[in-house]
Amino acid sequence: MTRLWDRGEPLDAVVARLTVGRDPELDLRLVAHDALASAAHAVMLTKIGVLSEGELAALKRELAAIARDARAAEFEIDPADEDGHTAIENRLTERLGDAGRKIHTGRSRNDQVLAAVRLWGREALLGIHAEAATLIERLASAADRHREVGMPGYSHTRQAMATTLGHWLAAHADSLLDDLPWLERAYAHLNRSPLGSASGFGVALELDRHLVAELLRFDSVQLNTLAVQNDRGKSEWLALGAALAVANDLGRLASDLIWLSSDELGFVRLPDQLTTGSSIMPQKRNPDVLELIRAAAAALRGRHAEIGNIYSALASGYHRDLQLTKAPFLEGLVQVGDLLQATTAVIDGLEVDAQRCRQALQPATAATDALYERVSRGEPFRAAYRAVAQDPDGAVGSATPDAWTARTHAGAPGALDTSSYRSGIERARAFEDAERQRIDAAWAELDRA
Repeated sequence: MTRLWDRGEPLDAVVARLTVGRDPELDLRLVAHDALASAAHAVMLTKIGVLSEGELAALKRELAAIARDARAAEFEIDPADEDGHTAIENRLTERLGDAGRKIHTGRSRNDQVLAAVRLWGREALLGIHAEAATLIERLASAADRHREVGMPGYSHTRQAMATTLGHWLAAHADSLLDDLPWLERAYAHLNRSPLGSASGFGVALELDRHLVAELLRFDSVQLNTLAVQNDRGKSEWLALGAALAVANDLGRLASDLIWLSSDELGFVRLPDQLTTGSSIMPQKRNPDVLELIRAAAAALRGRHAEIGNIYSALASGYHRDLQLTKAPFLEGLVQVGDLLQATTAVIDGLEVDAQRCRQALQPATAATDALYERVSRGEPFRAAYRAVAQDPDGAVGSATPDAWTARTHAGAPGALDTSSYRSGIERARAFEDAERQRIDAAWAELDRA
């Protein structure tokens, strides 16, 4: 096995270990997508006369086999191969001879890794988009079920005004719905073909870059060959940033659930299968999953910054620094998908104690509603505010868990409307179905080989 760039000179073992890094491990996620991109590149090389029809047929069969092996976790990358690109080319050369030696014509490892990362990344983002839509659906359904469960609303972690559990659940659905366009925009940024940019300066062949983009179902070709290379790091930063918006919202939801399920509040309970026990206190059931969701969101903020810090100060062109953006990108997107699935399981299993919710309301939570009752009778706001502020508890008489029903303007607890979430989910599913069909069509061409 040889490195693609090897000219026979010895390489220091420490340098080899440093430059190879984690690529043999990380690239296992990318091998199938690298094979897919290589097959499209081979079709184009055949069109311009670099490969024969027989060589193309053999390459497509072997690349399809590589993709199948990778999906079945049966493809191995030897550390001596340095990365997945070398492992693929070495296998092609070993089995197909000159056809394998020709496959790299017209490209560099730079645009090769960009293609694999973008193909993998668009599928990962589509998966996150789908998981987020599922969670929004679950939150909206729970909001409908609990739209009349009165509870305290909090600011500064102190009781503020009466609200409903449904209004709180819908607020989190709303935040996640806002994240879907971010994911779609990041998807569109990735969904441009980099192949044919080579090392950033093109090659002296009439490459048909548009054909490759069409075969891979990219939306377009990213034209300027140097801009393609400058996008390495930026694409990963944008994509993980969009996913991070989701993770941040999950972290906030997790923090709320930890608070609302505490022994002191007990508004909601987590089922035993979603909690863990204590090694010393037999009575304890701990919300570890929620704490880890919250912590993972914080850790992902660090990984996002890691990518930005690596790429943002580099001069134009490729630099080996960019190798270190791969781990936070690949692992970060996988983790966001896991966080969404875990959070959905929590919402599905959540038990609500409506009586505890209502009983927790303090009399003063109705003070603002009492103020506005005075305003509705013609009293100036500031005068009504001062009158109620002198004795909030006395001003409202006794607290009622139904004070929220008087607030019926758009978006208030008394006018909860989940129809916008339903229409948002329908639009999200339509986007996912259309893009999935396009991606599946690209894979189908390889699978037919």
